[in-house]
Amino acid sequence: MPTSPRPASPDPASPGPAPHLPLPAADRVRSPYTGWTRAHWEALADRLLDALVPYATPGFAQYRLPGRASWSGVVSDGLEGYARSFLLAAFRIGGARGDADPRLIERYAQGLTAGTDPASGEAWPRLTDCSQQMVEAASIAIALHETRPWIWDRLDGRVQQRVVDWFSGFVGARTWDNNWRLFQVVSEQFLASVGAPFSQADIDGGLDRIEDWYLGDGWYSDGDGRNFDYYNGWAMHLYPLLWSRMATAAGNEGHEGGEGPGQAGGDGGRGKVYRERLSQFLNSYAHFFGADGAPVHQGRSLTYRFASVAPVWMGALADCSPLAPGLTRRLASGTARHFVERGVPDERGLLSLGWYGPFLPSTQPYSGPASPYWASKGFLGLLLPADHAVWTERELPLPVEESDQYTALPAPGWLLHGTRHDGIVRLVNHGSDHHPHDGPVPPRDDPHYAKLGYSTATAPETAEHAWARAVDNHFALLTPSGTPSRRGRIHPLRCAGRVASSRQDAQLPDRDELFPIESTSVLHGPWEIRVHRVQAPAGVTVREGGHAVAGAVRPHVEHGPGWALTRTETGLTSAVVGLYGWDEEAGIAREVAANALGAHSATPYLLKSAHPGGESVHVTLVALSQDVIHPRALQESISCSVEEDSVRIRFPEGDTLSI
Repeated sequence: MPTSPRPASPDPASPGPAPHLPLPAADRVRSPYTGWTRAHWEALADRLLDALVPYATPGFAQYRLPGRASWSGVVSDGLEGYARSFLLAAFRIGGARGDADPRLIERYAQGLTAGTDPASGEAWPRLTDCSQQMVEAASIAIALHETRPWIWDRLDGRVQQRVVDWFSGFVGARTWDNNWRLFQVVSEQFLASVGAPFSQADIDGGLDRIEDWYLGDGWYSDGDGRNFDYYNGWAMHLYPLLWSRMATAAGNEGHEGGEGPGQAGGDGGRGKVYRERLSQFLNSYAHFFGADGAPVHQGRSLTYRFASVAPVWMGALADCSPLAPGLTRRLASGTARHFVERGVPDERGLLSLGWYGPFLPSTQPYSGPASPYWASKGFLGLLLPADHAVWTERELPLPVEESDQYTALPAPGWLLHGTRHDGIVRLVNHGSDHHPHDGPVPPRDDPHYAKLGYSTATAPETAEHAWARAVDNHFALLTPSGTPSRRGRIHPLRCAGRVASSRQDAQLPDRDELFPIESTSVLHGPWEIRVHRVQAPAGVTVREGGHAVAGAVRPHVEHGPGWALTRTETGLTSAVVGLYGWDEEAGIAREVAANALGAHSATPYLLKSAHPGGESVHVTLVALSQDVIHPRALQESISCSVEEDSVRIRFPEGDTLSI
């Protein structure tokens, strides 16, 4: 443990606390890393909830926020605003044991009345197979459970029956075959808890189905395939344990109408399994967060922001976390503080579709203006009483604040690489592609999954014009017109220690045949060494890109024989250095309005023109750092030789690698 913690002050890339979000004074004794306490979380929750009121329909059944509509339409989006913010309100009300603003309780009780009344003019769409309403119903079910004494139990009996009738659309219905199965589980468990008809087969079927997706070490795929992202924490672990919490609650009694035994007797032992799995997951989860509180920028639905800390709070709530209470709060508060200091929520108090500010290219078509309020899951810790150790014990440092970190995660095929001197965490991806398990690969890759690398300090280029060029963190074969091959389906080969490797079958748009590429990443000190073994047709160009860096102004760029570098005004530097198999030509790909972290972005890349055809080997040093990087010195001091199938690298200090 360091002798003294980092001061709780903004990093160079942070604009500092938002003036429109008044917060309590920092407590630098109890929270030396972030300054945050429970009072900060309550103040943030209250600001988010109060800011929604001007956008409510007259009966408070919908919150119709400004912004791009989702593909589900304005009424569904309005329901989403109610349901997701109700989850936040529930944690605030439940955490205060009902001693919350009575107007808050009344708003959400009134919303239930109007939302289930067909004559109100703001009724919710009924639940149908695979409808977006299923997602929102799960949030309402959890919120009703956590606020039962203050909302459900005080509702008029006729309103209760209308709520039950609405939820009953889940019974026997079909959901999408991924995390959506769990929406049905918790919603029907709510029906069971209030004595309404439900299907035990639906509940058991959903919980049984996720067993098919469990790969060990706390990792689920979100459905069939290799779909690894934050849904593992904020869905695949969260909902089963919230279900267990509902199933074992004292109020679950007398379930008339269920198909078979109700859940009043407990969770059948499933909860113990889910707690053990979450504990395994949390063993490595703290390694995903940088010293500035940023989560690694990988996967879909990143606009949920704070939700990334939901599994950390769940570990404490379910009493299964391997993390010390002071580390739990430091991680969660660091992430909340990271976003607050970068303008989240905005001056209206709203969460926008984006990362810091609005940025639609990093979102998905299913997201509407209220979708970001799944961030409510990140406030789960408010259910823990104020005298719980996570709120009272002194903050402890993150792993990356104590030492350099190298973490292998074989299930998703990832390496995590954290450096203490700059607090950056990098993710090396050799296992998550978000493609179907078998059958045809979709016509395009998702830049949130297809890249070789991600980090807490960078984001992939996601705008359409940049996606088509696919330079950043991508190894590609280029057609004569410059069109890159796709990474496609990733086939993991190895992930252990500081080494991970995978195979892909590259396809060029003008050819039917596939060209195998085997890629290996090795972590050494602050660097990643990439070795690519390629089968390529004659005449193509080979290209390797590093991390894209972004900011409010154009990044500084440099390039020379066999190397390229780009640096932001805050000193964040991305570089690629050719060690073997590259031409002297290198370059920089600049983009505008392509990156969630800033209007101007740039990516360094290497080239090998006029490939002779057949087998080739290409070795690259990839660097991302707040330190000064000297590419020419690295080229001169690191030697690389290739003999048949072996690549041998010798570093300045005398260490050698054989790959």
